Amino acid sequence: MNLPNKLSLLRIILIPVTMLFMLPISIYGFEPEGWNAFIAERGMLIAGIIFIIASLTDFFDGQIARRCNMITNLGKFLDSLADKMLVIAVLIAFVAIGRISPWLLMIIVLREFMVTGIRLLASKEGVVMAAKMIGKIKTTTQMIAIIYLMFEPTLLKLAGLPYGYPVEINAITIIGNILFYISVIMTVVSGLDYLIKNKGYLKES
Repeated sequence: MNLPNKLSLLRIILIPVTMLFMLPISIYGFEPEGWNAFIAERGMLIAGIIFIIASLTDFFDGQIARRCNMITNLGKFLDSLADKMLVIAVLIAFVAIGRISPWLLMIIVLREFMVTGIRLLASKEGVVMAAKMIGKIKTTTQMIAIIYLMFEPTLLKLAGLPYGYPVEINAITIIGNILFYISVIMTVVSGLDYLIKNKGYLKES
């Protein structure tokens, strides 16, 4: 396995690590008070740093693959899979703590299912689809929105504002909402673009 693919795998491995610092532990009544208090105070900041590291692997695996001619079908698959798993897992965590609406998450998940379905149809014809530019823009807007939301509690603390969930409406949280709405809009736009440009795979033979 080449280096770009190892970086994609690292991104997948970092997903549960990120989640660990985002969510308090509650397993059938087992709730470690000390750990959960630490998560409530500093967990999201640590999760944000880990998420940034994971996001950087997305940048570097693509750069290395192109410059060193290491582009493979496995790499295309792992890169796309890792991106989707990372973003969806983190957004599920934000729904769990009440920061974002499950309806908006549903839009993102349905888009990913649709694109994955089209890719499966294309693969039957021997075509392995790499990420398109508009898809990369969509992913970038999602990453920016998620990173902001992860650092939002720290910004609220610095501003002397309440930082619990669900959040109160103020300038800092409004910016977070706007960034996330932009990412959802780009998700819809990129999904429609993908559907229109690849509708040939949906036609019966």
